[in-house]
Parts: sequence; C-alpha cells; structure tokens
Amino acid sequence: MPKSKDNYHHGDLRAALIKAGEAVLAETGVTGFSLRAVAKRVGVSHSAPAHHFGDAKGLLDALATEGFRRFLAAMEARQAAEPDKDARQQLLASGLGYLDFAISSPALFRLMFSTDKPEPKTLELAAAAEASFMHLVDGVARLRGTSPFEAPAAMNDVMAIWSMVHGFADLYIAGRLGPLDCKPPEDRDALLKEILERAMV
Repeated sequence: MPKSKDNYHHGDLRAALIKAGEAVLAETGVTGFSLRAVAKRVGVSHSAPAHHFGDAKGLLDALATEGFRRFLAAMEARQAAEPDKDARQQLLASGLGYLDFAISSPALFRLMFSTDKPEPKTLELAAAAEASFMHLVDGVARLRGTSPFEAPAAMNDVMAIWSMVHGFADLYIAGRLGPLDCKPPEDRDALLKEILERAMV
C-alpha cells in the first residue's frame, strides 16, 4: 500500500513524487500530465505535489532537470567504461551513453527536448541542460584542440555530432530504424559509432 502523506519525510515525498511523475509522464505524455494523477499514484492528497512543485509545469521542470542529470551521468558512465582514453574514442563513448539514456528513459528524453514543454526554464533546469551541452562541447574541444566557442568549424562539429546522435536515438526509441530493432545492442552501438565517425573526419 502507498504511504500516507504523514509517513513521508519532506525529501522522501519529493523523490516519490518525481518517480511517480516519470511513470505518469510515460503513460500520458506532456499533454495528459497532471498533478492529480501523480498524487493518486503516490497515495497522497491532491495538494501535496503543489506544495513541492507549485503546478504541473513545476513538476515537469523537476522531471526534466532530473533527466538531464541522469543523461549526463549516462554519457560519463560510458566514457568511464571505455578503456581507450583517446579523445575520439571518448567522444564516441559519450554518444553511446546518449543512446543508453534515451533507451532507458524515453519519456524523460522526449520531455527534455520537447517543444511542447512550457517555458521559461527554471535556473536548475537551465544549469542541468547547460552541463550536458558543455559535456559535448568539451569533448569536441579535446578532439579538435580548440574551443568550439572560438572556432566556428569546431562548433559545426558540435552541431553535426549532436544532430546525428540525437536523430539516431529519437528514431531508435520510436522504432523507426527497422531491422536494427531486431539486432543485438552491440550491432546497434557499432552502427551509431560508424555514423558518428562521419562527423569526426
């Protein structure tokens, strides 16, 4: 049985609401998302989510913030697992982490990059999103030996790599890559790496 509101500590309830929010988001998408549904799933009063997040947008912002943090962690985890610390191989590993996150958390992935999500961003969300973007920028800087903010060609590399990996991830979780869906993960990863190599010549 769900805990009653009185049985949650402040931090525990917030974490439970975010977890439930992710589940509701996966079921309804942004358009059907509501604080009432989240509260019902946790087993607390309808006012409990509002106390922590204000409104549905506040909880969606918190979910997107959590998403970007996990997104960055997934990219860093792939890099840590890659024995080759060469800048090229580390950038490819980061791309695989990008895909790992999209596959493991498709609802959050879509929320984070959705044009339907209400704006403006909170400071926390903006910082989490910026950190993930800078992870890519720093990877390209190591590869090219120059800052993308100082060299337009290097920033073009950032845009090319981002577009390729994001498009691949989005198509994959939507089941739009056809025969690739039936292949083992190592084949999927090998194809993504081959595609990304084309942006890193």
